[in-house]
Amino acid sequence: MLIEGVDDLMHFCVLLSIIVRVAVSRFPYSGAGKPPMYGDYEAQRHWMEITVNLPPNDWYKNSSENDLMYWGLDYPPLTAYHSYLCGRAAKWINPNWVALNTSRGFEGYYHKIFMRSTVLVSDLIFYIPLILYWSIVQRPWNLRNKAIAAGLCLLYPGLILIDHGHFQYPLHYMIRKKDFS
Repeated sequence: MLIEGVDDLMHFCVLLSIIVRVAVSRFPYSGAGKPPMYGDYEAQRHWMEITVNLPPNDWYKNSSENDLMYWGLDYPPLTAYHSYLCGRAAKWINPNWVALNTSRGFEGYYHKIFMRSTVLVSDLIFYIPLILYWSIVQRPWNLRNKAIAAGLCLLYPGLILIDHGHFQYPLHYMIRKKDFS
């Protein structure tokens, strides 16, 4: 326990941030039902398709099986492996979700729940613990200010709207391929 009251405030901030993320994810995402590219939702789904069906050496190469003009993978390998892990889970649940070249534009109800869940789980595994570590361990503030800083970071609307409304993963904007070029 941090300190009575501050500990409660930290728990409240984390819980509220999760509730807000789930609420935002209930709304449509950009590109929903709009062929031929279908928006970032389709980009994320397609990257899962590519990473689970092709060897890593082919993830970034244009070929008949990997048309780079159709949402070519443009993130570094760390995020590609994140797509791979999510894609393995998708393939285990329903192989049609990530079937090579035949699943383009797939937007089924249960798949949307799966995709939204993968974004929330990514936040729970990567982003939220990182913010808690930063605010609790790395900041030389008093405990009340640490809880406020964590709450502000966890409830930052820009990230919540991009991750859960527009459809991205927290890991993907933390490390972009172009940042390493």
